[in-house]
Amino acid sequence: MAILRDDPQADLILNGHPWRVAWEMSWPAVAAIMLFGLNAMLDAVFIGRLLGQQALAGAVMAFPLTQITVGLGSLAGIGGGVALSIAIGKGDQDTLRKLPGTALTISATLALLYGLIGGLFAETLVQGVGARDALVPIAADYLRASALGSIGALAGVSLNMLLRGEGRMKLAALYMGLGLLLNMVLTPTLMIVFDLGVAGAAWATNLGNLVGAWLVWRRYARGLASYPVDPFYLGLPKALTRRILRLGTPALVMSSMGVVQAIVVFNVLSRVGTEADIAFYGAAWRIMLFMLTPLFGMMRAFQPVAGFNYGANQMPRVKTCFWTFVKAGIFMIIPVWLAVILNPGQTLSLMLPGVAFQAEQIQLFRILLMPVPLLPLVFTALALLPAIEQPGKATLVSVSRQLLLYVPVMLILPPLIGVAGVYYGSMIIEMICITWLTRIVLMVFRRQANAESQNPLSAGL
Repeated sequence: MAILRDDPQADLILNGHPWRVAWEMSWPAVAAIMLFGLNAMLDAVFIGRLLGQQALAGAVMAFPLTQITVGLGSLAGIGGGVALSIAIGKGDQDTLRKLPGTALTISATLALLYGLIGGLFAETLVQGVGARDALVPIAADYLRASALGSIGALAGVSLNMLLRGEGRMKLAALYMGLGLLLNMVLTPTLMIVFDLGVAGAAWATNLGNLVGAWLVWRRYARGLASYPVDPFYLGLPKALTRRILRLGTPALVMSSMGVVQAIVVFNVLSRVGTEADIAFYGAAWRIMLFMLTPLFGMMRAFQPVAGFNYGANQMPRVKTCFWTFVKAGIFMIIPVWLAVILNPGQTLSLMLPGVAFQAEQIQLFRILLMPVPLLPLVFTALALLPAIEQPGKATLVSVSRQLLLYVPVMLILPPLIGVAGVYYGSMIIEMICITWLTRIVLMVFRRQANAESQNPLSAGL
């Protein structure tokens, strides 16, 4: 087995101390994803402060649909990144040469489909999420701009994830940071100077991601990747395409099911609440997403660690690194969680300036955030399962979370107890999923340990 041990980054992942691996891999990934989350939060801040609460409510209604770009980009990027990590661990040179071009072609195909659907049916789609009256044209403008320029978002997300799959977390952070810096400059410029309104924020996101994608591909063209890449190859080879799509499906489902969740929640809020309730939930939701962005970084950092070691047949090391990353995530998220829990009004005021929050709203915000300290286990588990070629288990949890839990809970609880049902229901569902994924991971590791005890030579092959 020709493992690329002459690469210092691969050697660190395969042989370094687990806590050093967690640190070296995580901090640049967390920095990059924090920038990504900060950008999403700043979009809301710019819209709320420059265009007003109604514009923010409209953008909030469209935001879940625009996140389809993250899901589609993750389908190609995470699927390709997992396949890349395993191929590096195995030393599969043929797969490595074609993988970036295959992932990019998948992204371009998906962007074309999303652009057509989002561009033609924007009003219908945002109405399906729950937008009504004056919010419909605002939400539709945001969605249409996101969809028509989605090639930038999908290419940026997928190629950056390939860099992470290669273990190049610092470079991925740098490229993403440059794209996001451009995004932050363009957002107020396009919204106000060019008078594009909320659509300006979506166009700025797409353009920033496009620059990030160009930087990654330029690296391939210059022969700077740590593995052989054909920068002129674009195509959809059957076996590799199928493998990328299979390994990336849990990430797509996770994002897509988030859209299902948002559709249900916003429709419920439209019936049992007011426009102010929608804006408040949108602000609370974005704050929670921003708080979770370090965990998305840890998740992306753990994926190549698990993939490299699984490809090199070092499953006991996969287990050790898994629990190391979980502990690191808990240590990292708790200070942020405490800061927000103790200062909820000041945090919410960033996106809803001048709003006098009621005590009940503050309490509901805290209930929504209650499961956050335990979520590192969820994020790390969802990275682990595809990386050890068990994506079906991650897909099952993601689908069940929305269709078997969120949909019935949100259709029953809020009509009974009002807006509070959205927040209590979300908290209960997260706790159920935390318990479920913990059981799955423990079973996977137990079965692997039993298999190795029956065939001890397999661990060293």
